[in-house]
Amino acid sequence: MATDDLMIRALETLGDDGPLSVEAIHRLTDLADVPESMMITEVAELLDISPHTLRYYERAGLIEVARAGNGHRVYSAEAVRRLVFLTRMRLSGMPMRDLQHYISLVDAGAETVPERLDMLLEHRDTIRRRIRELMLSLAATEYKIATYGGSAGPDDV
Repeated sequence: MATDDLMIRALETLGDDGPLSVEAIHRLTDLADVPESMMITEVAELLDISPHTLRYYERAGLIEVARAGNGHRVYSAEAVRRLVFLTRMRLSGMPMRDLQHYISLVDAGAETVPERLDMLLEHRDTIRRRIRELMLSLAATEYKIATYGGSAGPDDV
């Protein structure tokens, strides 16, 4: 699934009930109803990404997946939680190499928490900068719409 499609799905899940918050993210990551183990097609459907993407994440070292006796991938609830995080970070523009480094730090244990925090703080700054750039692009687009005689108010975005 394309990143744009996943973003649309995430935003639809959040709804228009006010500003985004930690609670809103908890709603996106609430996996209380997720079974203890899932097959690749079930995980792909849940996260709205392709099985190909899941296999790619596995090859890239971002996720470890057990195998059933028949060789099929079996995703644990922990693996699905990690995949939720990974898909959110990819949606935010985090490069694969940074995700790989972050996951290697997670796998290395608690002593890497300060470095992980630094990475996330830096990524947050990058996201904020991108949001400001997008807001400027939106303003320029609204200006041009108004120039052509269209309405460019907040409801006409």
